[in-house]
Amino acid sequence: MAETGIITGEDGKDRCFWHGNLPEYQRYHDQEWGRPVVDDIRLFEKICLEGFQSGLSWLTILRKRENFRAAFAGFDFEKVARFGEADIERCLADAGIIRHRGKIVSTINNARRAIELRDEFGSLARYFWSHEPDASERPEVFDLAHLRANPTTAASVRISKDLKKRGWTFVGPTTVYAFMQAMGLVNDHIEGCYCRKEVEAMRCALVRP
Repeated sequence: MAETGIITGEDGKDRCFWHGNLPEYQRYHDQEWGRPVVDDIRLFEKICLEGFQSGLSWLTILRKRENFRAAFAGFDFEKVARFGEADIERCLADAGIIRHRGKIVSTINNARRAIELRDEFGSLARYFWSHEPDASERPEVFDLAHLRANPTTAASVRISKDLKKRGWTFVGPTTVYAFMQAMGLVNDHIEGCYCRKEVEAMRCALVRP
């Protein structure tokens, strides 16, 4: 890795270093990470998967994502909100996901809270994008290793506190900031990464909900 935090792939494109040129991780970096999302199902899925990632690597979760989608009804929070004890036991028996009772129960709880949030604000997207920070707001720890340094910002702390007050779980400030990075509320592609300008153009063109 160069001091800039950029690595060059086999295709000759310069990218953020953190995907390590692993094919599935590179596809995620190129096609998803940082590109703005306003779809409620995808937003709910991501914040739940970030909760499952706690203590693990995102690559571990990414490789199991289709299994998670199958286990949690495609992260349709209307459906997940109706899960009961039998569903919890089913998920605990599913070797294709992370079998952590607390995180499984949290996903069901958060689905119920998501319905409340949607009903109050009109959509999850409207709620989350209303907290979009100014571009000048950066994590307290922001360097080439910031993606591994558990960064938080004033916005991620604010969202985390508000979600917790509303009854959400596994939504700490670090988890929320990772969610913000992935869903495009901030553009943390490193200067020199070919995706940075593409992502910024998408953010500029986005009609905020």
